Amino acid sequence: MAKNQNEEQHIKLMADLLRQGATLTEFACPACASPLFRLQSGDLWCAKCEKKVIIVKEGEEASKITGSMVLGKLEATLLVKVQEIQSKMQHEENMEELQKLAAVLSNLLENIEKTRKAKV
Repeated sequence: MAKNQNEEQHIKLMADLLRQGATLTEFACPACASPLFRLQSGDLWCAKCEKKVIIVKEGEEASKITGSMVLGKLEATLLVKVQEIQSKMQHEENMEELQKLAAVLSNLLENIEKTRKAKV
């Protein structure tokens, strides 16, 4: 009985994905063999595993794709930190503190540039 409830839950999740604009693909999840959905963001998603799935094409290196994902997450983190520093600078009146924040901001921007170059 629990297995049927589990299967019903997965079917409901799949139906929800379709209602949200995802499309069913010809691909199957490598972990559970469930059909994969392409989300509106372009990502592949397994409703059963509830995880993003990346397909590595023949001849492609998995490490390149993984590295690109890591760099993307790093860039996103750096951008969040830039916003946090900008917000602190906006309210800061102490010049010494502003100089420290400006130095941190400069380092963050340099690292964003390096990250973008590494992704190419």
